Amino acid sequence: MKSQLLEREGFAALVLRLRREGVTDLDLLTAVEQTPRSSFVSSEYSSSAYSSRTVPLACGQFIEGADLAVRLLSILQVKPGHRVLEIGTGSGFMTAVLGRLAERVISIDRYRSLIGDAQKRLEALGLRNVILRQADGANGLPGEGTFDRIIATTAFPAMPRFFAEQLVSGGMLLAPLMVEEERCVMVRLTKTGSRFEREDLFEVPFLPLQTKLALYL
Repeated sequence: MKSQLLEREGFAALVLRLRREGVTDLDLLTAVEQTPRSSFVSSEYSSSAYSSRTVPLACGQFIEGADLAVRLLSILQVKPGHRVLEIGTGSGFMTAVLGRLAERVISIDRYRSLIGDAQKRLEALGLRNVILRQADGANGLPGEGTFDRIIATTAFPAMPRFFAEQLVSGGMLLAPLMVEEERCVMVRLTKTGSRFEREDLFEVPFLPLQTKLALYL
């Protein structure tokens, strides 16, 4: 009972903060509410599950703050019928929320143990439209057709080229880009026909992509 109360209080506080940021999408907030965030962090960090701070995960990784996670999902504007590619499964929280919004989600991560943990969480939530795979994500996911939305939570050293072939016309890519040695900016690319519109959004704390590492993990 106490854990459920903390979950409700944490979610309510998150919604208040998000509304101040202009995030009011009811479908998105409902999907977040149906995805208990404390289930995606270890018990020692459960009190911080809904905070704006990053929370440590296994393999030296972290789950982004709740505010940033939902803010990114709001920008992505996922709708029913969309196919989504997520690069960087992490805890699986954003993956699960995407699974409640989209028709199909494929999520990849370089760490086998993170994929395994996330799979258990998704199964516990009864999400059957999400596929998890171990891969580094440097080339997106060749051979799986095109996606309406692509979101990455691992930072690229330069704008990735795969999006040109893996994104549908009218699709959107949201990815962190290293613009300086220790400065990372979230970038939005929107595809119209063969043209792309780029918008640099705000700084984010994501870690740089390490290519081919998944082969050894």
